Amino acid sequence: MAAARKFAEEFGPLLVFFVLNARGPQWFDMPESQSLFIATGGFMAALALSMLSSVARGQRPNNMTLLSGAFVFVFGGITLFLQDETFIKIKPTLIYLLFAAILSFGLWRQQTYLQKLMGEMLPLSEAGWIVLTKRWIVFFVFLALLNELMWRTQSTDVWVSFKVFAILPLTIGFMMMQMPLVKKYHKAK
Repeated sequence: MAAARKFAEEFGPLLVFFVLNARGPQWFDMPESQSLFIATGGFMAALALSMLSSVARGQRPNNMTLLSGAFVFVFGGITLFLQDETFIKIKPTLIYLLFAAILSFGLWRQQTYLQKLMGEMLPLSEAGWIVLTKRWIVFFVFLALLNELMWRTQSTDVWVSFKVFAILPLTIGFMMMQMPLVKKYHKAK
């Protein structure tokens, strides 16, 4: 039950976004041109409920969830207020670039922020954390560029499907590709 609730809290808002983009205009008797705006409002509401559900159980959402949520509410709000799809479409690009910038800033300060975030779960040597951080920086920049390519060259429906169904498998694939690095730089506790 706890796993199902966690899954719903983490992926439910994205599924709401996808379903409302596809069916929202029919359900709310609105023109098809409003589909992304309906989906954006639903996404914001589902994300707020998801975060409130975590808090109600006494769990604080992690910092990445809070930061992503802030971006969703700001850019979603701008999207709805101005009735301009551009803002919700550039949100992922800006989040990925922000994460890449934060990790780069950490390296510049000779700190590996990933280690601070995941060090307990993943015991790596300092050299391993540096390599892993650099790879995540490149991956985040790749995702930002890919998002830009998708929303600028594809239909809104294709972009929504990409956002909902491609980003997670790409991220999981990227993480799996890091297993040789983890083995190479694994540090015994």
